Amino acid sequence: MADTQAATTGLALRGDNLVKRFGAVTALDGVSLTLGQSEILGVLGDNGAGKSTLVKILTGFHQQTDGKLYVHGDETLMRSVDHARSLGIECVYQDLALANSLSIYHNMFLNREIVRSGPSRMLRLVDHKQMRERAAQLLDDIGVHVPSVDLPVERLSGGQRQAIAVARAVNSNARILLLDEPLAAMGAREATLIIDLVLRLKEKGGLSIIMIMHNYAQTLDIANRIMLMQRGRVTYEQRSANTSVAELMDIVRREYRAMRATTAQ
Repeated sequence: MADTQAATTGLALRGDNLVKRFGAVTALDGVSLTLGQSEILGVLGDNGAGKSTLVKILTGFHQQTDGKLYVHGDETLMRSVDHARSLGIECVYQDLALANSLSIYHNMFLNREIVRSGPSRMLRLVDHKQMRERAAQLLDDIGVHVPSVDLPVERLSGGQRQAIAVARAVNSNARILLLDEPLAAMGAREATLIIDLVLRLKEKGGLSIIMIMHNYAQTLDIANRIMLMQRGRVTYEQRSANTSVAELMDIVRREYRAMRATTAQ
C-alpha cells in the first residue's frame, strides 16, 4: 500500500492495468497511464485502438472490468459521469454538446445557472447579468475572443465553438480535462486557435489535460508526453521532445506487420 501511495503522489490521474471487456471482446487489455499535475498527455491511435473506451472509463460512463484507477492519489471506482465530475473530471467530446440556439453565456452556464432570490423565497430567478459578466471574464482570462457573449452559438465558427465547449468545462472548476479529438475536421487557422487555447491553459497551471488525437505532428507540438495505443494496448510511451513522427509511424508499421503475421498463422 505504501508503494502505491508513493507512486500516486503528485499525479492528477493514474490507471493501473485497466481492462475492459464487452462479452468476448476485450477493448482495453491492461492499459496503464499516468497524468501529472498541469501536464498535457497526448493519447494517439487509430480507430479501434481503445481510446474511446479509455475516455469512457475515466469519465465514469463505463467501469473497468479489471485494474485500478487513482484520482489525485485516491483509489476510485467511477460510479457515474456525475461522480467523475464531482472529482473535477470533465470531457469535451467531438459533438461538443452545445445548444446551438442559445447564447454563448447560456451555454457556459447550461445546467449550472446562477440564480438570485425573487420576490418570494420560493421564487428563484436566473441572474442573466451575472452570468454574462462571468462568461465574458472567463473567456477574457483564457484568451478566447468573441464579439459578444450574447451571440448564439450557431453563429460561431467551428474553432470558436470548440473554444466555448472548453471554456464551459473550465468554468465547471475542472481539474482534469479530457479533449476528444479537439482538432478533428478543422482547417489550419481554426486548429491553431484551439492549440493556442490549450497551451494557454497549460501555462495558467492547475489543469491537467488528456488529448485524444490522430495527428502525430500536432500532438508532439502540444503535449508534454505521448502515449500510443494499438489494439487495446499501450505500445509506446515517451516524452514528446524525445520522439518524432517518423519513429511513431515506424512503431505503428511494426505492430501492423506483427498483427498480420499472427493472423496468417
